Amino acid sequence: MRKSRASLNWANVCVLDRGELKSGGFRRESILADTVEALIGGVFLDSDIQTVEKLILNWYQTRLDEISPGDKQKDPKTRLQEYLQGRHLPLPSYLVVQVRGEAHDQEFTIHCQVSGLSEPVVGTGSSRRKAEQAAAEQALKMLELE
Repeated sequence: MRKSRASLNWANVCVLDRGELKSGGFRRESILADTVEALIGGVFLDSDIQTVEKLILNWYQTRLDEISPGDKQKDPKTRLQEYLQGRHLPLPSYLVVQVRGEAHDQEFTIHCQVSGLSEPVVGTGSSRRKAEQAAAEQALKMLELE
């Protein structure tokens, strides 16, 4: 949905207070998602579910057509966990080994220890979650599942 929100220029129609504008709120995914959700809810309250369905399909049909069912719909941490569980292996462990930068612009480095890999896999990202996802993605590649 992120790509669809960007292509529909939601950030250009959101009215934000000065504080949100200064902190980059117009780029914040949660604000854009809430805006889309509120708009869809408003259309539903003002009309009916059929109108909402047409609206959503008009906005997102191209993206929906690009989705193919399967494991790729799951994030790397989930895929790695399911792979290990399916083989009755221990779950991966994630350890924050470094946090760099100011509070508003941090970079996290994570070590992911996976049964079957001799060395921890390293992932980095702008949040702990993103770094863990990056490490899990690398682990999947090392296990030759990607």
